[in-house]
Amino acid sequence: MISFDLTEEQRMVRDTVGAFAREEIAPAARPADESGEIPAALIAKAWQLGLVRGPLPERLGGDGDTRSALTGAIIAEELAAGDLAIATHILAPRLFAFPILEMGTDAQRDTYLRRFTGPDFIPAGAALMEPRFDFDAVDLQTRARADGSGFILDGRKCMVALASASEAFLVYAAGNGDSRVQAFIVPRGVSGLTVRDREKNMGLKALETFEVEFSECRLGPEAKLGGEAGIDHGRILSQSRVALAAMAVGMSRAAFDYARAYAKERRAFGAPIATRQAVAFMLADMAIEVDASRLLAWEAAWRLDRGEDAARESYLARNYVASAALKIADNAVQTLGGHGYIREHPVEMYLRNARGFATLEGLATV
Repeated sequence: MISFDLTEEQRMVRDTVGAFAREEIAPAARPADESGEIPAALIAKAWQLGLVRGPLPERLGGDGDTRSALTGAIIAEELAAGDLAIATHILAPRLFAFPILEMGTDAQRDTYLRRFTGPDFIPAGAALMEPRFDFDAVDLQTRARADGSGFILDGRKCMVALASASEAFLVYAAGNGDSRVQAFIVPRGVSGLTVRDREKNMGLKALETFEVEFSECRLGPEAKLGGEAGIDHGRILSQSRVALAAMAVGMSRAAFDYARAYAKERRAFGAPIATRQAVAFMLADMAIEVDASRLLAWEAAWRLDRGEDAARESYLARNYVASAALKIADNAVQTLGGHGYIREHPVEMYLRNARGFATLEGLATV
């Protein structure tokens, strides 16, 4: 039987991360969206929460906490309720560290994970999405062909967070003549790697994303994640979809909370507009969608924590929540009327950010 009774530790994580998001992230969201930059001091404070270090082994300097997809979904929701772009930046190193933790060889863990246990934020990320209209996360055009004992990587990626500052990337590619997706650790500065100019996106404007090209990029045998065994790409993809669904829930919750508070304060014809049936019904629908979306994300996370195949549940959660987030953000704009369209209020930012969930893949993980 599915149970979502949170443990005492999970409630403490929710409360701690939620308070940080309200007090530190939310006030910085609008300035970061306008300037396209996230304050380094804010990222440094977030790093001290140990959101990356926590599940890493004690022998490598981590805290040795048990990794849980449900706990990861809670963290993702709370951070995104503060701001989606800042949350994605904060959690980006997980995209590199956590697959290595779960599926890497002992040598790969020893080589790369220790750097994420220090006091300073370490930019890192993963490259999954490709700049083509028919992109499919399980049918990649980026290829890694065997060459002697190593590999040669060719292809293009987009929406690679923090690419200009990352020390290394985790790049997903299909084998030459083999559709099975594998992951490769690509260090910064390797020959054949080119990071293009920063992308200009409709939403997530504070998050630095880049297109990255690989041309005859030669890698040693140690670059293949998991060695001969490789990776379980389906599980990694499910973990990413749960994270994105949870982040959409957080952003949707923020949009609903703001619209509800506005509707209670805004008066028309002598009464708060929240008392008008059309507005009240719209707010009720938004509340239902937020809770339904969270349950879908949590069910997929619960299955991941049990070691089950959560491909179906994570896919349904991501697709449903992507649609719900856009609807909720649009309803928040409608609730504010003309005020919803101006940058004095954050709901137009929520709407721009929500638009991306229909296409985003691989930008977060639990």
